[in-house]
Amino acid sequence: MNTRQVIDESMGPYSLSAAFNNDSSCFSVGLNSGFCVFNANPCELKVSRDFNAGIGLVEMLGQSNYLAIVGGGRNPKFPQNKLVIWDDAKQKPAITLEFRTSVLGVRLSKSRIVVALLNSVHVFAFSTPPQKLSVFETSDNPLGLACLGQKILAFPGRSPGQVQVIELETGNISIIPAHSSPLRAMTLSPDGEVLATASEAGTLIRVFSTANCTKLAELRRGVDHAVIFSLSFSPSNTLLAVTSDKSTLHIFDIPHPHLPHRSQSPGSATEEGTNQKWGILGRLPLLPRVFSDVYSFASAHFEIGDEATPGSPYATPMGTSMGRSPKGVIGWMDSHTLLVIGSGQDGRWEKFILRDGDDGKRYCMRDGWKRYLGVEQVQKPEAFASLDEFGPYGGSWDQGRKP
Repeated sequence: MNTRQVIDESMGPYSLSAAFNNDSSCFSVGLNSGFCVFNANPCELKVSRDFNAGIGLVEMLGQSNYLAIVGGGRNPKFPQNKLVIWDDAKQKPAITLEFRTSVLGVRLSKSRIVVALLNSVHVFAFSTPPQKLSVFETSDNPLGLACLGQKILAFPGRSPGQVQVIELETGNISIIPAHSSPLRAMTLSPDGEVLATASEAGTLIRVFSTANCTKLAELRRGVDHAVIFSLSFSPSNTLLAVTSDKSTLHIFDIPHPHLPHRSQSPGSATEEGTNQKWGILGRLPLLPRVFSDVYSFASAHFEIGDEATPGSPYATPMGTSMGRSPKGVIGWMDSHTLLVIGSGQDGRWEKFILRDGDDGKRYCMRDGWKRYLGVEQVQKPEAFASLDEFGPYGGSWDQGRKP
């Protein structure tokens, strides 16, 4: 029985979630009335589906016609313990999976469906019917954290702050004691070689090699507590972007086990000069470690809005713990361009550019922004041809677009 308070329908569209696809070429938005998909850069509507009911989570499979959707909001389209793999070419579910508890996170690849529940992660073969491959127990994972690469699957361990790393080919399991408090965010690099994690404290981001689980770096976002919204590696695997409830986007240099670090390349600034905020103080003995920690080389302000409040009837599984819909979700276009999107009443798209300054330092500058939730946008669905001719995983909306 739906006992949530009715909200005035005149509020218009409200986005419950926002997420990039695997290469950040598109992003999907769960709405209180359905879902929509946008081209990432420029921010343009690709398709909109009105179910007259809420979709709390949408995860795209590349640029194909398949999306994983979960009901959400005050009037969910589906029960929140049901995952639907939606075939948008046929406008109907292709696969349905039901669980005993709410689905909190989903990751897709051409071969696997990964479903995160509060205390477990379920792995299925992407097939009809889907075949269950494995189940892993986790500590409480209210944000549905999980990272799926071509060879690696990572998610919270059985103890708070731990990470389980699974080799998909062999099934080998490694445990990383990443933090002493529960995990808040985690991400894999595009090549799957590096994992970044942040805890509920939000002061330190730790970076690990997935090959041997060694710690490669420890990065300081700040000294006061913060809620980390998103972590994302650049396509070059050498930069890490971080957003938090401080409304700040930070960019860090990242060491890579198989790539030269920027500070080692000819003509570049040294790591010491670029990333150590306190300069010579960082080299003095006996001072607190915050003076010697590695800080971001560039930062910028992004908008998070304030329309979502604790207890909102629009709260989704992904946003419940903070009482707001997801904000500050990061997607890289290339190693110099990144986007930040957020959901809520004021769903925003913001573009940032990394530039070299005349002083030899690098800067992150906002290059543009847009409210993507215009009423005129979500009421104008775009027509697409059938994608069956491209095969179950090879199709894309761009390929199937009618002239």
